[in-house]
Amino acid sequence: MRQSGWGKEYASFNKPLCENNAKAEGVSNTSFRRGDATKLSFADETFDAVMSNYVYHNILSSDRQAILLETLRTLKKGGTFAIHDIFSKSKYGDMQAFVKKLKDMGYEKVELIDTTNGKFMSKSESVWMELSGSALLVGRK
Repeated sequence: MRQSGWGKEYASFNKPLCENNAKAEGVSNTSFRRGDATKLSFADETFDAVMSNYVYHNILSSDRQAILLETLRTLKKGGTFAIHDIFSKSKYGDMQAFVKKLKDMGYEKVELIDTTNGKFMSKSESVWMELSGSALLVGRK
């Protein structure tokens, strides 16, 4: 796995923990792998859905939009995606232009939903938790 910004505070997040959490929730149709988010080891159009919650901003990269495209490459036609992250301009560049790019590529119902306006947290909470720019990127391929 490509090195991320994660330090020892994330040391307890590992494959056995994920597997145990899935088992505790009664989820049996899943598997966990280590990998490189910038070059996924899955074929094009492998998955019915892709989702992420506050992961990509931790990946060292000068082009996080490319990482998003790499993730979406693995999504089947008709599949849905939901990616929640800190989509600040400094981390991701112009996300409104990225939404337009996805639509131009044929993606449908693409939205960038601000999650700092009371839908998930308040503006003041986002500042306090260092999550300014938090948004949910959703759509269908």
